[in-house]
Order: sequence, then structure tokens, then C-alpha cells
Amino acid sequence: MNQIKIPVLPEMNELWQESMNWVPNDSQQQHFQRLYQLILEGNRSLNLTRITEPIEFWEKHLWDSLRGIARLLPVNDNLGEIREFPPQSLLKAIDIGTGGGFPGLPVAIALPTLSVTLLDSTRKKIDFLDTVLPSLAVKNAATLLGRSDEVWRQPPHKAAYNLAFLRAVGAASVCGKYALPFLKNGGLAVLYRGNWTVEEETELQSAIEPLGGTVESVEAFTTPVSHSVRHCVYLRKVV
Repeated sequence: MNQIKIPVLPEMNELWQESMNWVPNDSQQQHFQRLYQLILEGNRSLNLTRITEPIEFWEKHLWDSLRGIARLLPVNDNLGEIREFPPQSLLKAIDIGTGGGFPGLPVAIALPTLSVTLLDSTRKKIDFLDTVLPSLAVKNAATLLGRSDEVWRQPPHKAAYNLAFLRAVGAASVCGKYALPFLKNGGLAVLYRGNWTVEEETELQSAIEPLGGTVESVEAFTTPVSHSVRHCVYLRKVV
């Protein structure tokens, strides 16, 4: 049987540098290529994504995932320390509703000193990710099967994380309510959004205030290839 040839992802180093002041090293580029291959293979049975063309996958899965944490990416000469948080033995992140592993897996590849938990309530997706992690040889990520509104109540996860990511999960106010209980004081949640309105921001702020959260900032940007509008909303756990 002939093996299906997997397309090669573009490296796009100039766009990485221009947009994030960061460029993946050779090992990270290889991990991105392997992740792309595994997603295409898994897509045959699981319908993980409709985004399969190399340049589209790079922009909408890799670049978009990392654009949300661009403020944390290490400057290329700073020995890989995660910006914004003080140096410490272990920083923990949770990707809530990870699906096929986005943004959590690209984040884990880009920030190897960050411990990333990939949370999803769909067993098939978690089972798939359980095959991906050893094949990728990513040591700083682990899967977790469950519903976020139940998992955060468990002692190992309640107020246990420095970072939380939510991409394509639901309304922003709902995402905020999912994220805040997982965060330590001072922790940061990143909501990946398309368009954004003042009304959404007002509703979000009202939803998270009782949980000790505040909308710290909203970043608007366009993607580098298709020039699509994106927003990242950053929530801070302040109490």
C-alpha cells in the first residue's frame, strides 16, 4: 500500500520574527511538522479540523495559537525564560476544550519549561491526543478527560494554574467563568476571539468580577497571510 505523502509546512521565519519577535528553532520546526502530520492522519477518522492546507494550517493553527501568548514567548537570546512571570521551578497552564490540541500543543512546543494540561470532555479527542504526545515526544504536556465545571472543583486543579487558554469554546462570558476558577492569584487567562465588541467586553467583565477576575487588556490584530481579524482578550485573576 502506498503511503500518503504529507505536505511540508512552510517555516515562515520572517513572519514569526516580524509578528512575535520569536522564531522556532530547528527542533520546534520539526515538532510542528510532526504535529501537522499527526493531525492529518487523525483527521481521517476524527474530523479534527477542516484546515489542512500547509499555509492555512500554519496560520490558523500554529501562528494563531502562539499569537495569543506572544507576550510570554522568550526573546531569542534570553535562554528560554517565559516573559511576564518571574522565574520559578514550574509554571502550569491548562487548555480548556483543547479539541485536537490547539492552542495547547503549539504552546507546549514553543514553551518547553511550561507544564500544559490538555483538557477536553470528548473521550475520542483525548484518546487521540494520548497517541500524539508520545509520537511528538513532548514531555511537558498531559491530557485530562472531563468537564471544566467539574474538574476545577478537584483539589489538584482548583486555583492551581498560572495560565488558562480557551479557543473556540463559547461566548466570552462563559469562557471567563470556565477559566477563572482554575487560576492562581495573579494568573492569566487568554481568550482567543474573532471579532470583538464593547458589549461583549461589558458582559464579560460583569461575569468574571464575582470570580475575582478583571479584563486586563484586549489586543486586536490581523493574521499575516489571510489578513483576518482576530482579538485576544486577557483576563487577570486579582483576588
